[in-house]
Parts: sequence; C-alpha cells; structure tokens
Amino acid sequence: MKPTALLLIYLSFCSLSAQEKKVKIFDVHLHGDPKPTEQIQKLKDGGVYKVAISTSWNSQETYQSDKEIQVLQGLMLGCPNGKVPYSGQFCFDNQKDFPDVEWVEKQIQSKKIDYIGEVLSQYYGISPSDSLFYPYYKLAEKHKIPVGIHTGLAGAGHGSPNFKVSLGNPILMEDLLIEFPNLKVWIMHAGAPFLEDAIALMTYYPNVYADISVISNPYIFNPSEFRRIMNRLIDGGLEDKLMFGTDNGPIDKIIENIESLEFLTQEQKEKIYFTNAETFFSN
Repeated sequence: MKPTALLLIYLSFCSLSAQEKKVKIFDVHLHGDPKPTEQIQKLKDGGVYKVAISTSWNSQETYQSDKEIQVLQGLMLGCPNGKVPYSGQFCFDNQKDFPDVEWVEKQIQSKKIDYIGEVLSQYYGISPSDSLFYPYYKLAEKHKIPVGIHTGLAGAGHGSPNFKVSLGNPILMEDLLIEFPNLKVWIMHAGAPFLEDAIALMTYYPNVYADISVISNPYIFNPSEFRRIMNRLIDGGLEDKLMFGTDNGPIDKIIENIESLEFLTQEQKEKIYFTNAETFFSN
C-alpha cells in the first residue's frame, strides 16, 4: 500500500468522533425530562454507562437502572416555594421546601438515595453553609454519600425570586467543609465565573471535586471560554478532581468540546469522563 493511502487511513481514524470511538462516560449531573426514555437513550448512545439524576421525587422514580446504564438517585433540596427551578414541579408531594430528615435517612438506608443534590441554596437565596442544610449534610457524612451543590450563574425563567449571583460563589462552602470534614462535596458547574475560589477549595480540601457541566456546553459557554477555564483547571493540578456532566445539555456537542482540547492527554480525558467520578462516588 502506498504511503499516501496509509496516511489517509490514519487521518480518517483520527477524525472519528468521540461517539464513534465509543467513549465511556459517567454523567454526574442530570435532571428530569418530559420524555425520560428518549433522554436516557441519547445518553446511552453517547457512551454513558452511569448517570446521577436529581429532579422532583415523583419524576425521578421513572428513571431506573437497566443492563446498559446504572442510575444513581439524588435528593434535590432547598426547593424555592417547594418547586424545582425551571420545570416548576413540586419537589415532594407535600409541597414543602425541605423533606423530613428521618424520611431522608430511611431512603438512604433503603438505597433509594445515592447522593444529596442538587443543593439549591443559591436559588433559595441562602448560603450553602446555612444551618438549614446541616441535618442533611450530617446524614451524607454519616452514610458516606456525596453532596452536589449548585454554583455559578443561572439562566432566565428559573422562577426563584430570592436567587442571587453572589450566593453562587463556592467559597461560601468553606464553613460546611470545616463543620463536616469527612463530607464529599462537588462544586457543580466548576464554580464559574468564581473559578479561582473553586480552585482554592479543591486545592486545599481533599474531598472537594467539581463537575464541568454547563461550562462544557457550547450553547451556554463559548468554546474559547471553556478552553480557558479547562486550561486553568489543568494547570492548577486538578485533573484528578474534574467530572463530566451534561446538566441536560447536548451530550454529542459536549463530548466534541472536550475532545477539541488538544492539551488534554487521553488519560486526562478518561479521568474526566469516568475515572474521577468512580473514585468520588465510591464509599
């Protein structure tokens, strides 16, 4: 075979999309959808074998594991006016903002809650270190399950009148990290635009990770901005603490965005896609 033909074959192989290469993915950040079956199928097609979902309790129960995908169930709490932001569903049947603590522990013991999150402190208008959340953090620490906390910004139409941008700064988590030193916490959306504070927390506290949902969505963050953020995170030595998340975004575009980062090695990509999440969610 001529060298030119070999080169063409090689280039053709290199140009395969991430999905054609069948990337293995653990999606740590997903919410409900009016068509859950279609939503999950798109994730499977994208290579997702494990997903962590949080939405209204009733909707969440429609998401179940099967032979192709494992579903981890979260507990959304701090629901503004008792509702899930954007969708407007009541988080719980009793329409309360917070679930009963004893009920939560029973669900954890019954393996019906795998993590606490999404914690909606910013939408609720309070700090993630507010004592209202402490009974739930205490349970999470006791049962060795992770906690995911919303940080950063929000889109329009979330329906949460007490939302404040300043409450999305991850540095506000420091008090809870001191109060619960063995609690595993992940910073949802990597804390952007409060990136340096997120980096400081992840650098100092060994149990703090971050997901890169939203910032990796090219329809929300410009790809050049995503590149800048990822460069900073990797340069900050955090390749072992970054996790993949879609946050209901288009998985194919998100994968393409990550694959376009030529400064990431294959090993680093695998850490982001699934290895770090497996470590973080392990008991």
